[in-house]
Amino acid sequence: MAIEEGAKLPAITLDTADGGTIALQDCASAPLVLYFYPKDDTSGCTREAQDFSALLPEFEALGARVIGVSKDPAAKHQKFAAKYDLTVPLATDTDGSAMEAFGVWVEKQLYGKRYMGIDRSTFLFDGEGRLFRAWRRVRVPGHAVDVLESLQEMLAA
Repeated sequence: MAIEEGAKLPAITLDTADGGTIALQDCASAPLVLYFYPKDDTSGCTREAQDFSALLPEFEALGARVIGVSKDPAAKHQKFAAKYDLTVPLATDTDGSAMEAFGVWVEKQLYGKRYMGIDRSTFLFDGEGRLFRAWRRVRVPGHAVDVLESLQEMLAA
């Protein structure tokens, strides 16, 4: 079951790349962009992380946090961030609870083979922890800009 617009930010804790944790509910007092991506160091995921990193100062200037989430372990996140000079924080959903709560752990198909994987998705929460907008089956080019524009729209409303 996927989270719907207007729903509250789920009470989930993620592991951070530096070995700590982040409770999503602790982020509910300011805008939050949570993006789920399939795997570190693949072409689409690298581009998405680079795009969010490039725009991170603009998100932060508007008071928003941006966090990228995948199932990759913290050590892999650290290597990924170092290799591409990423500034966007990366988190690990070790037990898959966030992916289940957000409805991004889905059946996929590649070359006729079915498997479970992460549906590239992004979620924008307002400063009260309510989902303002969700993007599913994201196409990477221009996506980070779309999210920034939606944040600006949300804050102007």
